[in-house]
Amino acid sequence: MTPLPIEFIEYTSKLMGDDLWATLRDGLEEDAPTSIRLNPFKCDLKATEVSEADGIVPWCEGTGYYIKNRPNFTFDPLLHAGSYYVQEASSMFVNAAIKQYVSEPVMMLDLCAAPGGKSTAARAALLEGSLLFSNEPMRTRAQILAENIQKFGHEDVIVTNNYPRDYKKSKLSFDVILTDVPCSGEGMFRKDEGARSEWSTQNVDNCWHLQREIVSDIWKCLKPGGLLIYSTCTFNAHEDEDNVNWIINELGAELLPVNTKDEWHITNALTGDNKDMYRFIPGKSRGEGLFLVVLRKTDDEAFPEPKLGKKKDKEKNKAKMPVKIDKSWIINADDMTFSQAGDDIIAVPSRWSEIYKLAAKSLNIISSGITLGTIKGKNIIPAQNLALSRCLNRKAFNEVEVNYEQAISYLRTEAITLPADTPTGFTLLTYRNTPIGFVKNIGTRANNLYPQEWKIKSSHVPEENRVLLF
Repeated sequence: MTPLPIEFIEYTSKLMGDDLWATLRDGLEEDAPTSIRLNPFKCDLKATEVSEADGIVPWCEGTGYYIKNRPNFTFDPLLHAGSYYVQEASSMFVNAAIKQYVSEPVMMLDLCAAPGGKSTAARAALLEGSLLFSNEPMRTRAQILAENIQKFGHEDVIVTNNYPRDYKKSKLSFDVILTDVPCSGEGMFRKDEGARSEWSTQNVDNCWHLQREIVSDIWKCLKPGGLLIYSTCTFNAHEDEDNVNWIINELGAELLPVNTKDEWHITNALTGDNKDMYRFIPGKSRGEGLFLVVLRKTDDEAFPEPKLGKKKDKEKNKAKMPVKIDKSWIINADDMTFSQAGDDIIAVPSRWSEIYKLAAKSLNIISSGITLGTIKGKNIIPAQNLALSRCLNRKAFNEVEVNYEQAISYLRTEAITLPADTPTGFTLLTYRNTPIGFVKNIGTRANNLYPQEWKIKSSHVPEENRVLLF
């Protein structure tokens, strides 16, 4: 493995002191732990067993598990179905922070969200009735984020592809904003050898300037008294403690403590007098490098509450669609507002449909609510988003349970052979009673409707089917 940069060693050993530095140095040479987080909207948490479990992630108890002997997750259909998410354990700490401080439905923004680990953890921790905006500025990464959010299957999420300044122009206001800001990536030195070779003091300097710019751009979108969760995956104080103190002193905020336990082996702030900052040090805590704080906004600068359109009579508010929508496809159609985005039919919960319209005026929305399907001629082809949504009405479709080999073939977008007595039309495929997607049975064959951009590209055939969840 590439040696640690000399300048990183000199700075970090002085920052941490001899004992903590020795712990980190040795920890960075160890194998990184593997962990997953169960999706509470798709798993019965009381009944689901994790076969390869090597202990729970204590700050994400109930859904977070360490895993022995990292499996090839690509070839587990339940991963593609959204039953669980592979997430580094330290990053799950956002679960503890949200559960401690968010006790009512809120509107939250995850500003730098790809690939989606913290967003899905946040959505699982938020109360029902909350709305999460999950944003990624980089277009390619935003598509990956949208895929993972759709697999997660919760309808109260809007995925956007925007820069922080775009949100500032939108004048949307949030109760909670998570800024997992781009950083120098020192916390990834164990998992990503490229992070070592790409590190430089100049990059650290660029990062802490960029981080302040990001927080400044989004600050007015945070309501007075709202929560800012600031995190990085790096060790230096410039991007961590120094930036937190800058937010407190320059923007107006107070630092809030997060409840922790000694056995979690979390390290508090390494500089200054306020210790309510939380560092995960490889070799000491069981995870990768993470720095996280919770701040409450004391500054009263904010956008005024948006003027939302008046709710119209249901009959007058019905959108005119070019095709007939089969609302039986979802279980809560009466609580949804339907609209058309390009060739797609979208259903968003009516309680936030006006917020959706307001956001659509100034933000690039790439996924929201539930995509029921795509218009093709006079018909609607059911969407993969629908198949993986917790709002899917399974009774509206014929179902066929497939075995492991068939599931992998389907996820490779290969042809699937259905039982001879399967009725023609759209058929929902399930694997271990979990929906994985649609096919269209036309009698002589079944057309695979799995998205090409999501397919398993590897032609490798696993030697064994390692079942992770029971």
